[in-house]
Amino acid sequence: MDMHTVVVGTSGTTAQDVIAVARGNARVELSAAAVSALAAARRIVEALAAKPEPVYGVSTGFGALASRHISPELRAQLQRNIVRSHAAGMGPRVEREVVRALMFLRLKTLASGRTGVRPEVAQTMADVLNAGITPVVHEYGSLGCSGDLAPLSHCALTLMGEGDAEGPDGTVRPAGELLAAHGITPVELREKEGLALLNGTDGMLGMLVMALADLRGLYTSADITAALSLEALLGTDKVLAPELHAIRPHPGQGASADNMLRVLAGSGLTGHHQDDAPRVQDAYSVRCAPQVNGAGRDTLAYAATVAERELAAAVDNPVVLPDGRVESNGNFHGAPVAYVLDFLAIVAADLGSITERRTDRLLDKNRSHGLPPFLADDAGVDSGLMIAQYTQAALVSEMKRLAVPASADSIPSSAMQEDHVSMGWSAARKLRTAVDNLARIVAVELYAATRAIELRAAQGLTPAPASLAAIEALRAAGVEGPGPDRFLSPDLAAADAFVRAGGLVAAVEPVTGPLA
Repeated sequence: MDMHTVVVGTSGTTAQDVIAVARGNARVELSAAAVSALAAARRIVEALAAKPEPVYGVSTGFGALASRHISPELRAQLQRNIVRSHAAGMGPRVEREVVRALMFLRLKTLASGRTGVRPEVAQTMADVLNAGITPVVHEYGSLGCSGDLAPLSHCALTLMGEGDAEGPDGTVRPAGELLAAHGITPVELREKEGLALLNGTDGMLGMLVMALADLRGLYTSADITAALSLEALLGTDKVLAPELHAIRPHPGQGASADNMLRVLAGSGLTGHHQDDAPRVQDAYSVRCAPQVNGAGRDTLAYAATVAERELAAAVDNPVVLPDGRVESNGNFHGAPVAYVLDFLAIVAADLGSITERRTDRLLDKNRSHGLPPFLADDAGVDSGLMIAQYTQAALVSEMKRLAVPASADSIPSSAMQEDHVSMGWSAARKLRTAVDNLARIVAVELYAATRAIELRAAQGLTPAPASLAAIEALRAAGVEGPGPDRFLSPDLAAADAFVRAGGLVAAVEPVTGPLA
């Protein structure tokens, strides 16, 4: 198999495949088993459609209108109409990678053979992904229950050749024009197919998968910056000893402590204060970094377990069962995904909070143990990193607001038929903002800590080899040290890009060995 092609089978997909399609533009193919399963399930739906007894989603209306039996001559119109009426999203456009993840995950469920759509519907979705055509999806329109309805409806419109979409060149055009330009025939929906295209938690799941990938890298970077700050503050690395963390055996805590210990190996700064300015203990933001970072790591591990289960799932209502029954269910409810999206926003906010506290400590001459005020060259004439910390504090404050759980809310819809919803899409959207903010917060600590370590080196102390490697890589990335005649915004932006790209981890691992 070509390494740039993802084959979609009947048993779900992986997080790596989601990232490859959403961010790496990998091609998508349906396996022979998936095509066979699609055809078999479709025969069941068509047999039920031919019977006089009503079957939900096949020969009835939807939601609060499910009691109406729809005659055969109106069923194709019904499926078109559900897509058109549900494509009611509003607000800014959703990012391309989110839409691609959403479409790919819907295709994953179609390929399971549990939805009853024809193989050509699934193939058209694959063709649209492979052509680089991205439906225009809007920010608002999902309650995280009965599927991400409006977002998926806008995607289904594109399959029908309606609505607007973005071409591979980035230009938004009518979807029909884009399909024609790529030789793709619009689908003409039949019984159940419109409903099957809309009834999934694919948007919130796609955003969860991408957030997990981003947060794993940020947590490793945050372990490194915490170690750099500990070193710059002349803290003690004795609190990182593995035997201490073994007696409270949370896996994430042990991993974070080990990362920090590796970064600090060979440092001539750690514990230095115990000789000439005794402190019984370092501040919580320094001493408890493994406990806070580690608890976040363990939350990521739980969220990844939920994501793995969802990636193996076929979410639709009704579903076609192996014994030929078509049964209604509640699997479209987004609660399992919504909860962990909110959990991740909480731990990201707390990681940002402890990170900012260390930065503030580095800048305060009364608590930094010999560093100049605000790490300035000439304090008073030069404000140093004073306002960099303001920016970091503003980001942390927003992170705390974003940590308020969306899943604790519910608002009824569809004439009280859908009277409890997950708000998982909203949880996912705010988590994306939180992840962005966290990268910036970590970047500010990195900037301050490396500046402080350089000042310690100028005092005649010897930093850890990993710290020197981090500073060298940061400078190579175009991040210069502060000075009285320079403004900081370009440096902070470059440090942010460096952290997001995994540059900090890549810089220190040749010295430390693989980090968790």
